[in-house]
Amino acid sequence: MVLRILLAITALFSSISPAQAGPPWRGARVTIPLEAARTSLALPQISGPAGRPLVVLDPGHGGHDPGAISPYGGVEEKQLTLAVARQIRADLMASGRVRVALTRDADIFLALRERTAIARNLKAALFISIHADSASGQATGASIYTLSDIASDREAQALATRENKADILNGVNLSGKEPAVTSILVDLAQRETMAASVAFARLLRREGAGRIPFHAGGLRMAGLAVLKSPDMPAVLLELGYLSSETDSRRIRSRTGQAEIAASVRRAVEIFVARKDTPN
Repeated sequence: MVLRILLAITALFSSISPAQAGPPWRGARVTIPLEAARTSLALPQISGPAGRPLVVLDPGHGGHDPGAISPYGGVEEKQLTLAVARQIRADLMASGRVRVALTRDADIFLALRERTAIARNLKAALFISIHADSASGQATGASIYTLSDIASDREAQALATRENKADILNGVNLSGKEPAVTSILVDLAQRETMAASVAFARLLRREGAGRIPFHAGGLRMAGLAVLKSPDMPAVLLELGYLSSETDSRRIRSRTGQAEIAASVRRAVEIFVARKDTPN
């Protein structure tokens, strides 16, 4: 898309003679057709026994958006997030406690709003977005993010800014963000959802202890777009830093992915059991 736009503009410039350069350009107009945004989404397949709570796993990035790229072997974030999501799905299916769906089960691009729309349309009880990070320093370890309109630290804010721009990577703004989004953050329903999200994040941090190395305590907050659903508990799991050779190797390994999946499975089981238990 971006290449076609550049070529179109270049062709237009080359068709103008030197004599036409200067003031006449002030009234020039360039019209470039853009690919239409999808008006409807095909909902993914749901696996698991009917009547069980639904967990939607969201492998980050995909298609033209590779996400972070490890300097150690060139592995792309979009490949690792999908591999880990599939492993988590397999573990959750083995437990039999929940149903599971993936927002994407192939190398395709989904806008941020499409990811949460899929989960909400399926009436998910829990949404887990899966990513990997990258940093210029020596940072290592996983992090679990929950929603906050004020990021917990500068690094969390940088992540939110980077991920929330994923909808315009192809040169087209797909986010369609409305002013009402900010008011949702102060709504009582949103506050209840945020509390449930934090509860799951703490469970995942506890169950991941000894299995997953965490960065700076593990629990963080940021204004990430994929966490802004007003009625669906949601967390974003950063698997680690692909800029770290140690993290990159761990996330790519069968053992590392199995440990991540086991931690998520145990946390989900406890979360669901608590929701089913009368107060």
